[in-house]
Amino acid sequence: MESTKYYLGLDVGGTNMVAGVVDENHQIIAKESIPTQAGRTIEEITTDMAEVSKKAVLKAGLQMEDISSWGIGMPSYVNPKTNLLVHANCFGWKNVPIYDYLKKHISLPTYIANDANCATYGEVLAGSASQYTDAIMLTLGTGVGGGIIMGKRIYSGADNMGAELGHTKLVYNGERCTCGQKGCLEAYCSSTALIRIMKEALQENKDTLIWKLCGEDENKVNGEILFEAAKQGDSLAKQIVDDYISKLAAGISTFITIFRPQVIILGGGIAHAGDLLLKPLNEKLHTCTFAAEEIGIPHVIRAELGNDAGIIGAALLEKTM
Repeated sequence: MESTKYYLGLDVGGTNMVAGVVDENHQIIAKESIPTQAGRTIEEITTDMAEVSKKAVLKAGLQMEDISSWGIGMPSYVNPKTNLLVHANCFGWKNVPIYDYLKKHISLPTYIANDANCATYGEVLAGSASQYTDAIMLTLGTGVGGGIIMGKRIYSGADNMGAELGHTKLVYNGERCTCGQKGCLEAYCSSTALIRIMKEALQENKDTLIWKLCGEDENKVNGEILFEAAKQGDSLAKQIVDDYISKLAAGISTFITIFRPQVIILGGGIAHAGDLLLKPLNEKLHTCTFAAEEIGIPHVIRAELGNDAGIIGAALLEKTM
């Protein structure tokens, strides 16, 4: 009789790194988390990546010999030709030999993928898209992450460094994006962009519910306040929300036309708006997507695993790489 297989997943963000042991049923059986402290050396950070992972294994009552592989989701890509971690902006790393550092601490077969790809994979394996084989996910947070799953496998292009959906162009020569380009989807549909738009609007419109809900402090404006104000009928909030959803729909419609997934998943803080976002977004997609009337379009749903998606997706990377 075969023994149960266990997988070790690590989701590394700019704020925290969270490790989890995942079983064959895609369930997390133990987790451990520590602050990332992103400004440190690669030696210090990779040591902590290993230590928090080892602690998760011990918490699960297992030994490293019980683990099939170690999968890691990071805000970057590994170049398959050089095995170098290409560009982890939040750490200031470029072309880092990360496997060399990691194998000093853990000798398991190790796989690294972009964190957004891991989160998308996790949602398809065990989350809101578990009934589908082909899905696209956008995470609407500080930036706009994206992942593509085709045939229950991560798709990231011929060199495994594609699928940067947040940096597809939405507006020619538009707003400057954090990536250095102009007009990216991220520059219009991230929470950072939404806050910028709200602050600009409030400069000339202080007599609004948005202004009251943020305590007359523009530094406290956020997406939750915006959608609440729109729900209560504030005209400025409704205008900003409608414009935001129109831009998001334009971006998503492009992905639908190119990839024709079965479903679109939205994660990140803005997705917490729920039906206030999803209902009008699905309606707009019917009017702005190529051949929507004739062939239909996939439904947009909300992610349900939260940060666990990245752990599960990372843990099971050996099945998709």
